[in-house]
Amino acid sequence: MRKFLNVLACAALLLASGSAFAADSTWRFASKMPPDSPEGKVFSRFADLANKYSGGTLKVVVYPNEQLGKVDAVLEQLKLGTVHIYGEGSAFMRKWVPDINWISAAFLFDDRDHWVRFMNSDLAKSWYRQASEKAGIVVLGDPTVVLRGPYRVMVTKRDVKKFDDLKGLKLRMHSSKTAVATWTHLGTDVKNLAWTDVYQSIDKGIVEAVNSPIALVEAMRFYEVAPHVIRHDEYYQSIGFMMNKKAYDKLDDKQRAALNQAYTEAGAYSHKIMSDVTGASIDRMKAKGVTFVDVDRKPFVSSMRAFYDKFESEGKLPKGFLTAVEAARRK
Repeated sequence: MRKFLNVLACAALLLASGSAFAADSTWRFASKMPPDSPEGKVFSRFADLANKYSGGTLKVVVYPNEQLGKVDAVLEQLKLGTVHIYGEGSAFMRKWVPDINWISAAFLFDDRDHWVRFMNSDLAKSWYRQASEKAGIVVLGDPTVVLRGPYRVMVTKRDVKKFDDLKGLKLRMHSSKTAVATWTHLGTDVKNLAWTDVYQSIDKGIVEAVNSPIALVEAMRFYEVAPHVIRHDEYYQSIGFMMNKKAYDKLDDKQRAALNQAYTEAGAYSHKIMSDVTGASIDRMKAKGVTFVDVDRKPFVSSMRAFYDKFESEGKLPKGFLTAVEAARRK
């Protein structure tokens, strides 16, 4: 009996050892951004913190510059679990829940606080639940925590100073039907191109302009081929940390807590670095002859009001969307 109990004890130790070993995980974090960009530095900080708070049992490896593929390829890898986290605008989850696209509704929200309140509304949360159910992809924590921007601008070859100057402008756009419809409505000639193709496309005259977070203009060197920067606050942004749900659920409690704590601290860091980087970046670009203009948003908002009214009358807006936007405005 004693021998039998010893055998059981050894087996238990082996199982415990095997479980502990299996708990060590390496997660692949996909990103479009260069590692030395503000967002790249936020992702690196997140990876370091996740490793620290997990006690080294969870290693997050960041793959920048679309090394793991462009958006659609990475989203499929995320769904399969070969990529564990994708740091990008969570509006890309429209692939499975089209309504999510409306979190980036242009010239609709009064300010960032208004947008954050909407993002925490029951309607917006229901869209993310649907993405989890359909694709097995969830966002880590509050999807507004990690700042992108800190505001939106247009970088252009043409010296745009007012709304009417946009007419016929060849504008690069990501593959969003709503974004294409928006900027077509506003009078531009929209061209779909990958983010990493923008510089050469402007240089060759395929497009004349691109919308971008201000903090990325210098890192992506857009100003070299398009020396005019127009602040328009098109919409408000964050970087969603989209995750494979099964992979997240397989982590132990300490590892999940480590990810969440790392995410919260990376979010705080993103606000600081975006503020610091933006001011210094603008000064450097001005010294190189880049011009900066704050365009009057009123004509944009006025034009888009008709756009949203038309979409609602045609049943193209999510049910309750404008009501939820208005409710968030009143708080």
